[in-house]
Amino acid sequence: MELKKFRNLLELFFEQYKKQKKDEIFLTSLKNIDKSFTWEKTFRSIINFSNEISKFIKKGDRCLLISENRPEWLISDLSIMLSGGITVPAYTTYTEKDYEYIIDDCKPSIVIVSNLDQYIKIKNFIKKKIFIKKIFYFENLENLKDDNFIYFDEILKNSSLNYSIIPECNIIRKDPACIIYTSGTQGNPKGVVLSHGGILTNCEGAYDLLSKLIIKSTRFLTWLPLSHSYEHTVQFVQISVGAKIFYAEGIDKLIKNMNECKPHIMTAVPRFYQNLYQKINLSFSKATGLKKYLIESTVKLGSKNMIEKNLSFLEKILNKINEILVRKKIKKQFGGSLKTFVSGGGALNKEVGLFLNSIGLPTLQGYGLTETSPVVSCNPINDIRIETVGPPFKQNEVKIAHDGEILVKGENVMLGYWNNKQETEKIIINNWLHTGDIGRFENNYLIITDRKKDILITPGGDNISPLKVENELTNSDFIEQAVVFGDNKPYLVALIVPSEDKKNSFKEQIEGEILKINKNLTNIEKIKKYFVINEKFTIENGMLTPTLKLKRYKIIQKFKNNFEKLY
Repeated sequence: MELKKFRNLLELFFEQYKKQKKDEIFLTSLKNIDKSFTWEKTFRSIINFSNEISKFIKKGDRCLLISENRPEWLISDLSIMLSGGITVPAYTTYTEKDYEYIIDDCKPSIVIVSNLDQYIKIKNFIKKKIFIKKIFYFENLENLKDDNFIYFDEILKNSSLNYSIIPECNIIRKDPACIIYTSGTQGNPKGVVLSHGGILTNCEGAYDLLSKLIIKSTRFLTWLPLSHSYEHTVQFVQISVGAKIFYAEGIDKLIKNMNECKPHIMTAVPRFYQNLYQKINLSFSKATGLKKYLIESTVKLGSKNMIEKNLSFLEKILNKINEILVRKKIKKQFGGSLKTFVSGGGALNKEVGLFLNSIGLPTLQGYGLTETSPVVSCNPINDIRIETVGPPFKQNEVKIAHDGEILVKGENVMLGYWNNKQETEKIIINNWLHTGDIGRFENNYLIITDRKKDILITPGGDNISPLKVENELTNSDFIEQAVVFGDNKPYLVALIVPSEDKKNSFKEQIEGEILKINKNLTNIEKIKKYFVINEKFTIENGMLTPTLKLKRYKIIQKFKNNFEKLY
């Protein structure tokens, strides 16, 4: 598909719709298989929903979308675009405070919620926001009779519209498609404005990357929240290849769901691959005799083939035997059709990546950030280099600055931060996006070596501002200073310096204080463990800058062992 020719993401969908068999299933929720959407039903649903949304918004208006993954998510996203609006996805795990901040920042004209659970999180303040004209919902909100609310299924019953003509879209590539909020270094989330052209450019790079793996009706299993920039763009990659999309029930049921839909391609974040690595290793450890020998040789030869790429004649024969007796059986446990996993949203542990590739589960590690729509580079299936994040997509330029920082330029770079010109100008200088990551090139393959910016990335691909959590901690009368740690870790931990006048009663009070503070934080931001030191950070001891900011890197290096002991 020639993705360069499209002016917007709607044209991509409509072009693919014209090519597909209209009664072919396109979208399926594995939580509710009976409620699948064919290409025709998806098209008509978009026309219907857009027709209703258009009554309440004008071009450029923001539309907040709070929902777990499901077919209605994609339909809503495209309907908002067709109405001239800008989708603002929000995580279902946000706290009430996060929702209110985002709503006050982007001032949406409409809000779309999936169910009562999501509505409850915003109901205490939503009626005070006079800029919100209507609330739409996917699942019946019991006992809710209010003219401000419209039920999605009722909208779909309308059959009086003209479905024979593809709507014209007055949208160009530079127009905003969505605003995705990501943690900022100052604590409050920043709204990353991504353009239609930026996402289309990313789709183009992904299409090139996956072209050798694409077959008719390629099956994708999706579980990473669609409010995450990675999965948000992936849905348009799925459209560009005419895929069948399956929405997983949740991370705890992924293996079951893989066996149900037998995906060819699946995108996920490092947390999933780490869990997979642990489960398979546990299973392998129980093997004995010949089975144990075959498993061990599979891992050994697979790893050697990945790194050195030169097996001896006998090793090649044994590797072929392993392919039939071991790798084929492993693939069958994951549906039997998997062509590749794609990992993004955080750093994939080298050992995990090597292991999965060696046992016959190809895993391509990529690199990107929300501000680049999001992919910058990715390993190709025919030349995976484990320690790298692959060569850059040809659709963007990447260079290394004099201090080692990775800079990116191209249509995929965000339009800017919503309502935040100052922060935008800090990160985009002379059209080059300063990623905050440190890296180098090796034979055109990008290697990430360090992180310059103060953002923690969880194994699940979520961005966390340590400063936001530290501010919550130091708001306590008992805590003078705090440093949060947890980059690519399963949970957050903290170093705590108690207030001078509370040291005597600190031990008795601290547990209650942490519990109280955690109530104001999302699940991924909560402090699970901590350790206490009595020496304050000062300018004199080299732990504070002249402007009294923590020298985070220096503190973490000094107390690295203390932090690591908490895991």
